[in-house]
Amino acid sequence: MKRILAPAFIASFLTFPVLAEDINRYSLEKTADGYVRMDKQSGEMSICKEAGGQLVCRLAADERAAYEATTTGLAKRLDILEQKVTALEGGGIKLTDALPSDEEFDKTLSMMERFMRRFMGVVKELEGEEAIPQKT
Repeated sequence: MKRILAPAFIASFLTFPVLAEDINRYSLEKTADGYVRMDKQSGEMSICKEAGGQLVCRLAADERAAYEATTTGLAKRLDILEQKVTALEGGGIKLTDALPSDEEFDKTLSMMERFMRRFMGVVKELEGEEAIPQKT
């Protein structure tokens, strides 16, 4: 029985500093209209009022403006990224636009055909020159 209680006691003892740290993270100061809560880690200030037996806190005006500016900036960036994704997924180049027309294909094929005929003619000429013995 002692072996079972010892780990539980040690675990609860180790979690106590974490709970104490959370308790000491905020400080409340009474004002005429309610309370001001300060987060000692981040420096955020909140204005708190009692409502229905509970303490309801809202961010201070300066922090709220900074929060909204950040949110607006992130929303704009998200819109730009969504437009890019849409363009890449379906609004960009279509496969039919990337393929040549029949006229372009025929023109390119005839150029390749002329190239091959000339190339083969040069090869035949070179083969014929090798067959003729040269005078030294």
